[in-house]
Amino acid sequence: MTEQSTRGSAPTSSQPFTDIHLVHSATTHDEAGSKHGITKKGLKGGQLGLLAVVVLGISSVAPAYSLTSSLGATVAEVGKQLPAVFIVAFIPMILVALAYRELNADSPDSGTSFTWTTKAFGPFVGWMSGWGMLAANIIVLSSLAGVAVSFFYVFLGEVFANPDLAALADNTGINIVTCLAFVALAVWVSYRGLHATKLVQYSMVGFQILVLLIFSVSAVVNATNGASTTALAFDWSWFDPTQVGSFSQFAAGISLAIFVYWGWDVCLTVNEETKGKKGTAGKAGTLTALVVLGLYLVLIVATMMVSGVGTEGIGLSNPDNQGNIFAAIAGPVMGPIAILMSMAVLASSASSLQSTMASPARTLLSMAHYHALPPQFAGVSKRFGSPGFATIAAGSIAAGFYAVMTLISVNVLNDTIQSLGLMICFYYALTSFACVWYFRQSLFSSVRNFFMRLLVPAAGGLILTIVFVQTAVSAWSPDFGSGSELFGVGLVFVIGVGLLVLGLAVMGLTFLARPSFFRGETLRQDTPALVVPE
Repeated sequence: MTEQSTRGSAPTSSQPFTDIHLVHSATTHDEAGSKHGITKKGLKGGQLGLLAVVVLGISSVAPAYSLTSSLGATVAEVGKQLPAVFIVAFIPMILVALAYRELNADSPDSGTSFTWTTKAFGPFVGWMSGWGMLAANIIVLSSLAGVAVSFFYVFLGEVFANPDLAALADNTGINIVTCLAFVALAVWVSYRGLHATKLVQYSMVGFQILVLLIFSVSAVVNATNGASTTALAFDWSWFDPTQVGSFSQFAAGISLAIFVYWGWDVCLTVNEETKGKKGTAGKAGTLTALVVLGLYLVLIVATMMVSGVGTEGIGLSNPDNQGNIFAAIAGPVMGPIAILMSMAVLASSASSLQSTMASPARTLLSMAHYHALPPQFAGVSKRFGSPGFATIAAGSIAAGFYAVMTLISVNVLNDTIQSLGLMICFYYALTSFACVWYFRQSLFSSVRNFFMRLLVPAAGGLILTIVFVQTAVSAWSPDFGSGSELFGVGLVFVIGVGLLVLGLAVMGLTFLARPSFFRGETLRQDTPALVVPE
């Protein structure tokens, strides 16, 4: 297959499904119909309105899954200042969301960070930004699949009152096979396009939010009527970040909290497939972040009030509770309807597994479209208008990664997930700085541009850079994460930094195989006209 294909070219024997074909694989900066080198990829447009994109974003964030798996670790770092840390962590998230919105208004492209950093800083930085985004998504897809498996068997154990069913998740072989089945189902839905995705997400996200609100009300009632022996009275000092013990603890807490917000950027990944004006995806990303913040604060305050932060009973610092907070405290808080919480976390992880699949698939599609990856990844389903080959590839890589890591060690898998914070800070910070540099000619042309193109993205990028550096320094110690090490260096650091080094190696091989992208022939570094976006 040649590197350059035309619209409607016949599928080749190397493609796994006959309805996948390459669409507009190669493009040049001056090609007719392109804007700043951005060209269409064959994705089906006009599928999602604002509400649907917000629902997709909330699903990808996965509030129930994110909180149940991270609250314990965050409390261990910052104690009662949990609400304060979540608010502070939200600041760089909303700043980055606004930077994404600004870039999307100028150059909407499914490659998002990859495309925008390439246009700002050139192909080498752009490729690494795309790699960071792909690495983060593949890791979290494997984590989501693993959590879905665990809660699936917990749910079966509760339904049939059989603890042996819940214990099946601890059987490595059964765990991996079930995980592969979940990933295959998610790939199947994603392959069928965003319309099928939307129908799945409305029901699962709605159910998840409803259960979380029921839990919050039950928690506050139990905390105020004396039913909980570990309850805490609400205190406004919980919102004071200056009471965190040390900066390293604060940075660690921020890094963990950033993970629970991550996922809203899927709203921008589907920017070529939304209805209405190109601002829909940008608005959805910002709105998703705000909705998630409100939901998190309600849940965190309610959970702290009923559980406290102690080490006894349902306390959030109890080591027996920290791995899965909601599973540990749902029974005492919700009573006979506690099974709903297991269903909510299962729905959260399963729906997020499916919705998150959209992000790496479209990043792979965009990178291949501009010749930064092999052309097979640019394959688009003729029937569904989805990135068919890239969706299958993303699911296969995530499933394989989970299987290998699980066979090696559960600690290795957990430390890989802990390294997510480094990946997220890496490509978010690059995108924020790309916004400043890309719009550098218009930064002082208006008050609006000064804030939205300089101050906001620069502040977001700087905060995330500081968190990245501090987390990397902390992760150097084997005490960070599971306690595993390699030659005296913490495994979280080895994995996080190692993935970036691996990205450099893969980029070098890609440069030798596909030099046109790196010569700026398919997506050129440039600056926009001096205009204010919609």
